Amino acid sequence: MIVPATCSPGIAAGMAALQMFYNAGTGLWDSANWWNAANALEATIEYSRLTDSLTYRGNIFNTFYQKPRYANFINPWFRDDDGWWAIAWIRAYDLTGEKRYLDQAKLIFWDMTKGWDNVCGGGLYWHKRELNYKNAITNGLLLSVAAKLNLREPEDKRYLEWSQKIWKWYQQSGMINAENLVNDGLDYETCRNNGKTTWTYNQGVLIGGLVDLYRGTNDPELLQQAEAIADASIVKLARNGILREPCEDNNDCGNDGPQFKGIFMRNLAELYRVSPKLSYREFITRNAESIWANRNQNGQFGLDWAGNVDQADAKRQTSAVDALNAAIALRTTWTGIQPKLSADTTKFNVSVACSGRYDLQFRYASPESAVRYLYVNGKSLVDRQLFPKTGALDQWQTVTVENVWLNAGDNAISVIFNSSKGSQNPLSVGALSIDVSRRLK
Repeated sequence: MIVPATCSPGIAAGMAALQMFYNAGTGLWDSANWWNAANALEATIEYSRLTDSLTYRGNIFNTFYQKPRYANFINPWFRDDDGWWAIAWIRAYDLTGEKRYLDQAKLIFWDMTKGWDNVCGGGLYWHKRELNYKNAITNGLLLSVAAKLNLREPEDKRYLEWSQKIWKWYQQSGMINAENLVNDGLDYETCRNNGKTTWTYNQGVLIGGLVDLYRGTNDPELLQQAEAIADASIVKLARNGILREPCEDNNDCGNDGPQFKGIFMRNLAELYRVSPKLSYREFITRNAESIWANRNQNGQFGLDWAGNVDQADAKRQTSAVDALNAAIALRTTWTGIQPKLSADTTKFNVSVACSGRYDLQFRYASPESAVRYLYVNGKSLVDRQLFPKTGALDQWQTVTVENVWLNAGDNAISVIFNSSKGSQNPLSVGALSIDVSRRLK
């Protein structure tokens, strides 16, 4: 079981503390800068998605409605700020299905691409007016946004083309060093890696972009690169297994640094979805446990995830909530749960640590296509679940039922032959596996 902090009331307390900074009048979070607010919004959206909570959904619409500070959420100075808002609105679209959010993200993306030129072989400028720096975060965000848009509108090939173009340039730029860590950017005079700080968020954003591009192409080299960066990061950017920003040693992380680690954690969780390495699970869980253990009496979190709370603000809180969200997202996976059999029912008893939505994968065999009634915790789930024929009762396949709500604690999942609901043909269900739901809403 994972740390109770990642279940209610732990994560709920952390999110409630974050929303104490939300200013309904501005649509932003007090004590957070413009780009930090986009990350606070994304953390709020992810919490809402993972927990099915309606508590803070109004903040999503309110922020969009307020259109605070800059028209269309486009910063007139910094392109990386734009990328954060584009990702937040893509997540809002995933949660709500409301196309206005996706349209906003697309508008931001195309504005971002205006900063691309052939200096250093390509790449995007960080600043819109001082064209002297091409850095990792701006180009990593451009990749991430393009890859996410490709997954949501694959019929528009421009997003895939941009994703591949950005990654080809990024890969050749040299910003990924020999240790498989991403430095801050390029020296403008030489177009070479400037050797500057390996911030955690640069690692995380590139990992997330590569994962989404992998999802859109099934190119294994993309996944291998994401894994290499993650593997290096959890060793070289952590102390005693707890993620640590380089600036923490001097207690000089400014207004930006306190945000960075959570960005890494949420993207590591995305990598875990497609590459479920035990090392990633353990790292996410260990950090969530440490964050929760070091909270203050108000459910607030500090810069040092292994130490006392230094101060409370929306940046620190968002970063920690990102890590707790990541722990919810991985939860515990159960495989090979054996059923209890009766005349017409195959019943599975399942206990989970956290309430939430899970995918149920049934291992079955059937000479002909069979239909069964699915029943979860005393309620009908599916009247006519199809189990396509396997050819014989000793030939096994799997069927997955996605996005099923399970309660924290014990759950009863039944596969029932009920002729009044159209059940037909012999079926043997041998085992059940469950995992946190990976469906994009």
